[in-house]
Amino acid sequence: MALERGELRETAEIRKSVSLHTYLRKMKGDSSKEPNFRIGESLVSAGGGLIAMTIISVMAVSLGYPMALGPIGASCLLVFAAHQGPFSQPRQIIGGHVLSTGAALSIWDLFGRSHVTIGITLAVVLLLMIITQSMHPPAAASAIVAINSQAGWGFLFTIFISALIVVGISVLYNNLFKDRTYPKKWT
Repeated sequence: MALERGELRETAEIRKSVSLHTYLRKMKGDSSKEPNFRIGESLVSAGGGLIAMTIISVMAVSLGYPMALGPIGASCLLVFAAHQGPFSQPRQIIGGHVLSTGAALSIWDLFGRSHVTIGITLAVVLLLMIITQSMHPPAAASAIVAINSQAGWGFLFTIFISALIVVGISVLYNNLFKDRTYPKKWT
């Protein structure tokens, strides 16, 4: 009987070891090679970002909300460098930013700013973007900036106009090039 218990204990230890090994192995990541760097494509992307951010910068600063430039800059990166991606489409950009910023400002109005409300804001924004299928990571940053800077409701207007400008310039700019099509889908 003692031998059987020892064997059972040894089997449990092996399972633990295997599951820990499996768990840690997941953290290694994928060893596949990155795609080749294409300077022409990169310059086209950078040009689009330059145009969009220059226009948005003038507008956001003149409206008094320069803090919008961070999240919107991240949107520009997605729209010009990864224009075919699911997070780069108009619904995700406009819907994600407006929904997230509106939710953050509402939470701030109701509960004020604290570490807990910042965490709650991110959780609510995440759920709203998933439910409405408007997932756009930079929009989460818009929400956090809105609540953390206590920007007020004028920030929502700035974010909305900025998101429209990003999409508008992307439609006009990306489609100038034969290997680019934007958007992949509108809704």
